[in-house]
Amino acid sequence: MGVAVSGWPLAKAVSLQGQLGVVSGTLLPVVLARRLQEGDPGGHLHRALSHFPVPEVAERVLKAWFVASGKPANRPFKSVEMPALDASPALTELTVAANFVEVCLAKEGHSGVVGLNLLEKIQIPTLASLFGAMLAGVDYVLMGAGIPRAIPGVLDKLARGEAAELAIDVESSPVATSPASPAAVRFDPQAFCKGIVPALRRPFFLAIVSSATLALTLARKSTGEVNGFVVEGELAGGHNAPPRGPLQLNAAGEPIYGPRDIPDMGKIRELGLPFWIAGAHATPATLAAAQRLGAHGVQVGTAFAFCEESGITPELKTQTLALSRSGQAAVHTDPLASPTGFPFKVLQLTNTISNPTRYAGRPRICDLGYLRQAYTCPDGSIGYRCAGEAVGNFVRKGGTREATVGRKCLCNGLLSTVGLGQIQGNYPEPALVTAGNDVSHLSRYLAPGQTSYLAADVIRVLLAIESIPVSTAQDSLTKFILSPSTS
Repeated sequence: MGVAVSGWPLAKAVSLQGQLGVVSGTLLPVVLARRLQEGDPGGHLHRALSHFPVPEVAERVLKAWFVASGKPANRPFKSVEMPALDASPALTELTVAANFVEVCLAKEGHSGVVGLNLLEKIQIPTLASLFGAMLAGVDYVLMGAGIPRAIPGVLDKLARGEAAELAIDVESSPVATSPASPAAVRFDPQAFCKGIVPALRRPFFLAIVSSATLALTLARKSTGEVNGFVVEGELAGGHNAPPRGPLQLNAAGEPIYGPRDIPDMGKIRELGLPFWIAGAHATPATLAAAQRLGAHGVQVGTAFAFCEESGITPELKTQTLALSRSGQAAVHTDPLASPTGFPFKVLQLTNTISNPTRYAGRPRICDLGYLRQAYTCPDGSIGYRCAGEAVGNFVRKGGTREATVGRKCLCNGLLSTVGLGQIQGNYPEPALVTAGNDVSHLSRYLAPGQTSYLAADVIRVLLAIESIPVSTAQDSLTKFILSPSTS
């Protein structure tokens, strides 16, 4: 969920309740670097890094980023190198360590299961991210926002301690004088661990899909075993799959979804793999309906995003819960916001860049680069551009001015949502909050007289139905967990 919204405290809280707690893997190197610059309150990051299996890497990360007393609140964070095919070893080490830390802390002190969610659209850090999570014993990897056919095979190789490669999508350039060489990132566990790779367990892989066709493609044509699916509808938060066919907008400027966009659960069920349904399914009734369709259960995001253990700042949670109680919480499915080109759910809050005035007043800066697209330069080399960067820069790199209209900097905005926003000169980056349509119903988790709720409250409400006792939902998950992959 977003960036550090579903961080280790939330994933751990959900896992402790017998469910699958999932850590967001997006921008974790930046999250770790900035939390270390804040002084590592509570010492949690140091504690996790003390268990990192390559101690000299942990030492270098701490030396590079830790500020003992914490940086002054009015000073900017030190910048993290942007992902690129020629990224430095230091960035690779930071990426591996960041994913290890998050999963390690989420799994600390209990025997529950923890997953890592990554985006196919963010390709360059993927191998290092997976390896770091696997070093910490991650149980599941979930991946969407694209077609992650290569990831199951990558997990197989990393689990065996073998080097893995991942092809990178590169946009062609009509003015290139020579074709670009095939682009790929490579990660070698032996080299990273100086020849002594710890024994690794291959995590289960769940592909996030929006159609039976995509599920079938992944089940039959992936490089390794797909262990199940999360079937996500257009009511879910974050990135949504675009509608099938020509894009049409309603009066509010949102994509129009129709019958062709409804996943065929019967065909998905016929694949014989476990699946979970996502997108406004956080009620006992929708859980029961999902199970009647053959699903193992449901994936819940928005309800957990605003609980006490999530990473969203208290101010934004309070504002959102107040709007939800008064029936005024609104989410806009913005077809333009994300530089990826996928529709993106944006919660409408006054002080964020969902407000047109705040958006217009923000300088267009791309200084994190996780959603940059690789492209072929005129000389055949590879460059990087983002539709959320300064318009002139994007156009000079071969992009069109039209492609920049309405694009928002998700990287900086989502970091501000969890209190890790950058200060650009004297300008603090405004937040950008994503949520699913279920944000309108958050008050169902609030006890009378209460203004906040816990992750356990969400699970209690979700499972409070006689026909689906808690043990049944937990047993179905546990049964799958105890049937390990043979790949």
